[in-house]
Amino acid sequence: EVQVVESGGGLVQAGGSLRHSCAASGFTFDDYAIGWFRQAPGKEREGVSCIIRSDGSTYYADSVKGRFTISSDNAKNTVYLQMNSLKPEDTAVYYCATRAYSGSYYWINPYEYDYWGQGTQVTVSS
Repeated sequence: EVQVVESGGGLVQAGGSLRHSCAASGFTFDDYAIGWFRQAPGKEREGVSCIIRSDGSTYYADSVKGRFTISSDNAKNTVYLQMNSLKPEDTAVYYCATRAYSGSYYWINPYEYDYWGQGTQVTVSS
């Protein structure tokens, strides 16, 4: 059974930084993608970033480009999301999700992912 466990998040002032970790285990497929999503109160879940395990390809939503960085430690099956220059509009519950990867897909669509973490709260105060 695939398990996804997140850590990180918290409360930070605008302009500050936080780092999330996402540890995934139980894979039965050769390659996978890990995506980060967020959901603010009253809003739909939106894609933030994604990384492909095999070749390290990364993808970012326009709203976080230049501020967030996704990286991975394949030996640990762990992905990190470094969030810098945080803004109050980044406040949301952040989720990590994973899926088998066998080629191009619409990474920013949450319905493309099969396994989800429990979510962690990020609050950015102004």
